[in-house]
Amino acid sequence: MNRYSRTAAVAGAVAVGVLALPGAPAAARDGGLWGAATIAPGREGIVEVAGVQEVAEGATLTLTAPRGTRVTGTPLDASGYRGSVAADGRSATYTVTGGPAGRDRVFPFVVAVPAHAVPGTRLRDCSLRVTDARGVPRAVGRCAVTVGLAGPTLTRPLSGVPLAARPEISGTAHPGAQVTVRDKDDQEACATTTTPDGTWTCTPGPGFPAGANRLQAVATLNGVSATSEQIDISVAQDDEGQ
Repeated sequence: MNRYSRTAAVAGAVAVGVLALPGAPAAARDGGLWGAATIAPGREGIVEVAGVQEVAEGATLTLTAPRGTRVTGTPLDASGYRGSVAADGRSATYTVTGGPAGRDRVFPFVVAVPAHAVPGTRLRDCSLRVTDARGVPRAVGRCAVTVGLAGPTLTRPLSGVPLAARPEISGTAHPGAQVTVRDKDDQEACATTTTPDGTWTCTPGPGFPAGANRLQAVATLNGVSATSEQIDISVAQDDEGQ
């Protein structure tokens, strides 16, 4: 099993809810060199590369970052490999320094997506290459980096405060994203579109029944989606809440 350094743990935490770690993609299982990730604008995520055939000491795996992105880390924490990132962030490498690399090894590269990237976009020019100790190409492959969506937030209503049956619900999300709020029974409470300043507000149609409930927001834009954390609410009897 791969061991990632603290750098990778931080990158993964930043991208919770928006990062897809593919494990062993179909192309890799079929013998191809492949990597993929979904990363939100302004965030870092890990592209896991699989499908590296057994290579000898001195061999190098190179990932060239998609256009407009940067590689910021090579967090594989395992003996027999040395990771490095180019000064301009356009590429990064792992070099085999010990015995041969096994077929089941997965190589993580941390990639940063710019804040202006459009969610749902498939970023171009991500490529992979394996060369031997003499620099002779042994394999080439591709990597797919899709711009994801940062998770929306729920800022109102406040948890723990008795509420009216139809409280105003508001929060933040990516501008233009469609936001749907669902209750504890996964029923739609209300829906709206995020404004250009990144805020949204909606009010339930039918009122919530009195008692405990739970809300969660789901944001969707250009075919990608993300969810907020859940908040617990309490609706007062006889619509006497705030």
